[in-house]
Amino acid sequence: MAGLQWGGRFASTPDASLLAFGSSLGDDLFIARFDALCSLGHVAALRGGGIISDDDAAVLTDALNVVSAEIADGSFNAWAIGQSFEDVHGAIDARVRELAGKAGERLHAGRSRNDQVATTLQLYAREMATNGARLALDIAALCEDRATVALERQTLLAATTHWQPAQPVLLALWLDALAQSFVRAAERFVSVAADATRFCPLGSAALAGSSLPLDRDAAARVLGFAAPSRNSLDAVGDRDVVLDLLNAVMRATVSASRASEELVIWATPAFGYIRLDDAASTGSSLMPQKRNPDPFELVRGAGARSIGTYAGAVASINGMALSYHRDLQETKSLVIHGVGAGLAALDAFRRAFAHVHFNHVEMTARAGAGYTVATDLADAVILAGATAREAHRAVGERVLAAEEEGRPLDREDARRLGVPEAPVDPLGSVLGKRTSGSTHPDAVAASIAQTREEMAALSKGLS
Repeated sequence: MAGLQWGGRFASTPDASLLAFGSSLGDDLFIARFDALCSLGHVAALRGGGIISDDDAAVLTDALNVVSAEIADGSFNAWAIGQSFEDVHGAIDARVRELAGKAGERLHAGRSRNDQVATTLQLYAREMATNGARLALDIAALCEDRATVALERQTLLAATTHWQPAQPVLLALWLDALAQSFVRAAERFVSVAADATRFCPLGSAALAGSSLPLDRDAAARVLGFAAPSRNSLDAVGDRDVVLDLLNAVMRATVSASRASEELVIWATPAFGYIRLDDAASTGSSLMPQKRNPDPFELVRGAGARSIGTYAGAVASINGMALSYHRDLQETKSLVIHGVGAGLAALDAFRRAFAHVHFNHVEMTARAGAGYTVATDLADAVILAGATAREAHRAVGERVLAAEEEGRPLDREDARRLGVPEAPVDPLGSVLGKRTSGSTHPDAVAASIAQTREEMAALSKGLS
């Protein structure tokens, strides 16, 4: 019982197997440095409330700085695992007692693991959200850099719906669209980071606050929070911030997964739109010729896993009463592993995307395949006075005739439709767009510029 933070009212030691079943140490080690930081905040609260002396505060601070250094070099993890602690909170408390002696026994005054883990997770969420925002912005920057090049080259692409040829667009439009999805992801991460700095749970104790005069404002200042939390019962059981973090990770991973699906298909010989460097490809153990886009396939799978993890984390608190319950240990585990796996997938996407080479010639050459200019002909017929239904039917009939004759739509089709000047080539289709936000080069250039401004503002806020 000596290694536990409780036990005085127990007549016998716990069942070792049940204690091991309840241990969260393996997961907790991922957030150990945030727990050490949380303890530094509690030292400030104890000192500010006159509960410990300045000398004891200095000794505890020194001890916690040593623990933080040991966490950084990995020696603390090895020590804690060897001691079979119930959780990282007990492990750090025990190590501080080793280092600080009698002063170490004062560290846990007025504090529960309930408010401790809530605070630790807020600190964790703040840093992970910031990391996620930087990753998302890095990917967006890669996309916009590629979009600028593709815009200069006027690279065309047969954009699809239902995976069928739809309309010609600039490749730059596709790249800018992907960039914008990651800018939105960065905005979600930034929002989570901001929420994680609002209220500090530390000082809420188990659920009712403390009878000790803890200086909660001092703890909040030391830990970078705007203010202490207002309701102790809510604070110890609230996991909204970490669930929002996991949601932001899931949304960003899904964006990467969707793009990965397209890139995997574009890498096939049937498309030939992209080629991956060897650094982002793998081979087959049997087939010597294979060059597989494995990183993008794995990112695609990570998107599915992130959805399941988020659903599991939300389900883990569904129906849970207010205050702290041990089930929240499952929530913590799902968040830690889900965030770690999701951010790793985003990093893999970023690295692999840097090794993508677009086949500008092939994409442009095939931009008109599948009668992608048909809508432009229909629009021209509408401008000439026909109704939308009349135009749709008339152009559909010309498409059917062209299919039967094995040829593309051409100028003769436009003449027969009464619109001889209508675009019948992909570039003409792109240049003919009139609406803002369209694939017209001027509209795409404006969108890229605005997206870059948004990225700069978000990056500035992170620095």
